[in-house]
Amino acid sequence: MSQPLNDPTAIKAAVREHYGNAIQAATGCGSSTCCSSSSTEIALYGEATITAMPADVVTASFGCGNSLAIAKLQPGEVVLDLGSGGGLEVLLAARQVGATGFVYGLDMTDAMLETARRNAEKLGAANVSFLKGDIESIPLPDQSVDVIISNCVINLAPDKGQVLGDAFRVLRLGGRLAVSDIVFDGELSDLPISEVELRTAISWAGCFAGALTMREYREQLAAAGFSEIGLEVTQRYAIDDLRTQAVAAEGDLSDEVLHVLDGKITSCAITAVK
Repeated sequence: MSQPLNDPTAIKAAVREHYGNAIQAATGCGSSTCCSSSSTEIALYGEATITAMPADVVTASFGCGNSLAIAKLQPGEVVLDLGSGGGLEVLLAARQVGATGFVYGLDMTDAMLETARRNAEKLGAANVSFLKGDIESIPLPDQSVDVIISNCVINLAPDKGQVLGDAFRVLRLGGRLAVSDIVFDGELSDLPISEVELRTAISWAGCFAGALTMREYREQLAAAGFSEIGLEVTQRYAIDDLRTQAVAAEGDLSDEVLHVLDGKITSCAITAVK
């Protein structure tokens, strides 16, 4: 069901419930292939990467891209994953930064954090830590990380300007943002229905309702202080993709809305530097 656009508490509660239920459904599969090496994870990260994970590590992904491919992590770097979910990208990042590096995962959903910590223990990952918190208020000191990654999470936050501003705060000088996110390609004012009608027709938990336009994303990154800003479309969602996503998130997309959105909702690789 759609959430009020002006009620951040309701939006966060809906997102927390949706993804809490999703990870519990995934962990309920035990070590079967529907959880440990689904086609979604293989498509995002490659079969070799996913099948190399132990069978009892839950790799269920709810992302829209591969932020690690964007980040190009180096040994010794300190990394923060905003909305780390079950911990897959944190654990993969931990391997890339090595024993001299460290990776934080930040999530607000207890079920996600429990799964992530359990996965880290199974892998014996000593260079990771999973924190409970809100990505609008990151529980880390100023200038404490080298790289921020995130996979289809920033669009879920009610106040994206606050997220990007706090991300800028915790990055060291020269640090970089490398995220995958859902972005609207075009101007909402050009659509045949109003922005309010469009956003209230879509479940916030389904990723699309909170998406910024490309122009808005660039403006908010610049306002936060970032430079060298880049947005590259990696996927465009057609009507069938949108309908499937809406059903999964219990959204309500009419045929009119689906045709309006056809090809305009995208996954983007987003980069910026402090």
